[in-house]
Amino acid sequence: MTKISENVICVTCPKGCTLIVTRDGQTVIDVENGCKRGHAYAQQELVDPRRMVASSVRLKGGLHPLLPVYTSAPFPKPRISELLSVLRKVEVTTPVNLDQLILENVLDTGINIHASREMKEIVK
Repeated sequence: MTKISENVICVTCPKGCTLIVTRDGQTVIDVENGCKRGHAYAQQELVDPRRMVASSVRLKGGLHPLLPVYTSAPFPKPRISELLSVLRKVEVTTPVNLDQLILENVLDTGINIHASREMKEIVK
């Protein structure tokens, strides 16, 4: 196979180093300009890119119409649009506690969705 060199910006720390990654297909051969964490990041980014996802779901009975939520672990980047489609259909009823589990094992990834704020029920 042909060796390919790519520039990847590392996001594991605030420095944002530009890593020069040489790979042969899916196998990373060499990473220049990086620390150990950067090397691990480059390997992960090229083989299985993942991102933390923050979004919102509909909320019933609260002060606000939406409840902010987040993933418990980095989510596979190619499947983020699927995740957002699932979240569009979710409606939560108050009261909701901070870090409350909203969805478990979403899309069979082993990743959970949690509330990122508390929302009390509005008494009328």
